Amino acid sequence: MYRLTLGDFELTILSDGTYYLDGGAFFGVVPKILWQKRVSADDMNRVSAGMNSVLVRDGKQTILIETGAGNKLSERMKKIYATEEKLLHSLGQAGVAPDEIDIVINTHLHFDHCGWNTVYRDNRAVATFPKAKYYVQEGEWRYAQNASERDRISYIADNYNPLVENRQMLLLHGDAEIAPGISVHIYPGHTQNMQAVTIQSRGKKACYISDLIPTTAHLDLTWGMAFDLFPLQTIESKKRFYEFAVPEQWLVIFTHDPKIPWAYVEATEEGRYVAKPATDFTDEHGSEQQESVKASKLA
Repeated sequence: MYRLTLGDFELTILSDGTYYLDGGAFFGVVPKILWQKRVSADDMNRVSAGMNSVLVRDGKQTILIETGAGNKLSERMKKIYATEEKLLHSLGQAGVAPDEIDIVINTHLHFDHCGWNTVYRDNRAVATFPKAKYYVQEGEWRYAQNASERDRISYIADNYNPLVENRQMLLLHGDAEIAPGISVHIYPGHTQNMQAVTIQSRGKKACYISDLIPTTAHLDLTWGMAFDLFPLQTIESKKRFYEFAVPEQWLVIFTHDPKIPWAYVEATEEGRYVAKPATDFTDEHGSEQQESVKASKLA
């Protein structure tokens, strides 16, 4: 578990554990001879991916960005992905109970991003976070109701429909401010209405970029996933993101990186993008080294 302060906000990385994805699917058209230099695959060509959520606190509200894969997958899918179902335990380690969450933000509605939105009680799906307001783009929810044959398996209606029906999930129409300092912005590519979440305070900014850049191994403009429905839009969205994130030194939060949950992205003279881990700004005692950002790894 990692924690840092960003202006008036405290950010804590929570985890629903790791899961396995096919290496070819994870890197799309990029040949294995290239991606295996960055990520190791097992004898079944699977790579380990993280499921990183972010707990955001400012003393007034407690916000959870993304809720992992949850525990509603079929036994067959659990076997394929080897999910670990750790998010609620991770939340408890951070000292937060489910009923203390005020806001939940889903970047999109694929099962590995909203699985713990709900849990089954008495054979029906109910909110895991009973006092929270949930947020997602209306376009994403409408697509999930009639997803294509290509990606229908990625959606589980019980993760979100009960929340829409009881009006606990609010459907957004484009970029929006969710709370002071917390806003969402659409970056199409992975899905048409996927949204990133930005956290801004005292001149500092962090962004949970979701599946636009799932790991630090996907920083290159053309390194996308086979799961992206609109790969050309992914490239354009990355360009738009880097236009501001690099010169303004945003802290970039990676949803699927199992080792580096957040980092600063820098451009090299050759035009490549590289990650500078946030822990580079912290000494072994966790004290502040640079700017106003502190980071420490929690036991």
